[in-house]
Amino acid sequence: MGYQTRKSSRASGRGYEKARHEKAKVKGRKHRSSRSMLEENLVATAEEVVEKTLKRLHTLGTQKFASSPYSEHFSRWQTDLAYVLSEFESSPTISTDDQFVKERSQILLNVELKLEERRREETALEEAAKSLSDSKILLERIEEEYATKAREFEERKNGEIKRLNNKIDGLRGELDEVARMKAGLFRAISKKDKAQKEAETTQRLSTAQEELTLAMHGFTEEQERLQDEYERKKQPIIVRMRGYEKEIERIDIDGSVEDRQAACEALVNAVNALLQRKMSPLQ
Repeated sequence: MGYQTRKSSRASGRGYEKARHEKAKVKGRKHRSSRSMLEENLVATAEEVVEKTLKRLHTLGTQKFASSPYSEHFSRWQTDLAYVLSEFESSPTISTDDQFVKERSQILLNVELKLEERRREETALEEAAKSLSDSKILLERIEEEYATKAREFEERKNGEIKRLNNKIDGLRGELDEVARMKAGLFRAISKKDKAQKEAETTQRLSTAQEELTLAMHGFTEEQERLQDEYERKKQPIIVRMRGYEKEIERIDIDGSVEDRQAACEALVNAVNALLQRKMSPLQ
């Protein structure tokens, strides 16, 4: 009986050791399984962070500003972009490397320089728009001045021509009267006096006609000078205005869209490349 009791004790001990060993194996498997699940959860969380970041970068890359001046929106856009990257890099599931930091810094510097250039261009366009407005005001003044001078000229011209025509008409009337006079020994005027009076009136009429011709010629030259002066003042302004108009045609076009989109696409590529580098060891 004692022997049987001792055999049972040894068998019981071996069973206990075996059970403990099996328990340890199960525990080890569970530990390894838990660690594997944790790694999978970490990878999934990192992918979620990346997916969220890529969506936000896409949104920023395709963002369009409502109206000019577009440069007023640049600082806010850059702040939003910096916030997205900061949130991505500060995530506990994301571990950036030197290559990503270098690429990200260079991309941000490039887009900053591009947007600064766009600011300068937009400032130049705003100045062109102001210059165009000033030129329009100046052109209006020149046109008003010319219109006033032209009106005064026409009034003076018409008045002088009317005076000379009246003078000519009067002399023609005198000449007709002289021609109707009957001259002779028993008349109020002698033939000699009539001839002299007719010659004097004819000379006065000829002089008046020459005066009208000279006046018309003088008025033509004066009108040409007035027109030339107007064109000389007007044409340079019109040329400048056309240049300003050509420049400000771009004022309603947000040229920064291409720069901002290129920057966001480059950042997307950098994020994807980082993810590939980090996933390679796990794979």
